Formats: sequence, C-alpha cells, structure tokens
Amino acid sequence: MGKIYTKKGDKGRTKTFRGEMGKSDALAEALGSIDEVNSWIGVCRQQIFNYQFLKIDAALKRIQGNLLTIGSGLAGSKLRIGSGEVRNLEKLIDKLTADLPKLTNFIYPVGELQVARSVARRCERRIVSYSLFIDRDKKKVDKKILVYLNRLSDALFVMARWVNYQRGIGEEVWRG
Repeated sequence: MGKIYTKKGDKGRTKTFRGEMGKSDALAEALGSIDEVNSWIGVCRQQIFNYQFLKIDAALKRIQGNLLTIGSGLAGSKLRIGSGEVRNLEKLIDKLTADLPKLTNFIYPVGELQVARSVARRCERRIVSYSLFIDRDKKKVDKKILVYLNRLSDALFVMARWVNYQRGIGEEVWRG
C-alpha cells in the first residue's frame, strides 16, 4: 500500500470507485456514517471482549464485515451483502430475546451498544436520504442494504439488553 494521504481532502474532495465528489455529498455522508457505526461497533467489541461474551463478539465482527461490504458496494465496488445476512440478524435477535425479561416499557439506553444502536439509526437515515437522491438518477441502492441497516439497530438494541442483563445491570424503565 502506498501513502495513506492523497492531499485531495485538503480541498474538501474525496474519491471512490464512483469518482471524485465533495465531502459533503450525500454519498460521502452515507459512507462516513457507515464508517462511524463500524467504529462504534469496534469500541463495543473491545468492551465485550473484556467480559468474555465471545458469541456477541463474533456477531459484532460479522456485522463489521457486512458494513465494510455495504460501504464498498455503495462506493462502487461489485461487492454485495449476502442475501442471508438479514436473516442472520433476525436469528440473533430471537435467540438473545429468549434469554431476556419481556420488555413492556421504554428503557433508558445504557452502554456502548446503545450508542452503536443510535449511530446505526442515523446511518440508516443517511443511506435512505442518499437512496432518495440517487433514485432521481435512475440508480438504486440495493434494498437489502436498507433492510439490513434497519435490522442492525434492532440487533444492537437486543445485544445491549442481553449484555447488560448478563452483567447484572438492571434496566431502568422510563416513566414519562
């Protein structure tokens, strides 16, 4: 690999497989949001590893790989997310939910996984915004990406609850 810096960013520009664009373009925002949620998941993995929740760490690593694939595909590569990845998230959600007390109220978000969940929601909104922008040009964002990102925030929510439950951190019900 050559030098990490290109000096193109010094002028507010960046480049993907799709070509050069401004750093404030919808695609640059979408790619940045994928990077941000992926980085937060990395923070979560570091914390999870300390508690030896290896099945959660493995799931998070798989999610990180999927996010890299999604970002690469949006940037113009030929990589696409696998058709079974949404189902994998749903299976994880169902399996972890079975171990948890029933949720009947809103709860206060506690822990790094809840931060990752909220960043994933923002990422989803940015990708939806980008998809609306490019639809005018008769291009499409792969629908699996939108479904995956929607399920991802659900999975992160359930993982946060599960990890907190395993660590003995009780849920605080919001009584607005």
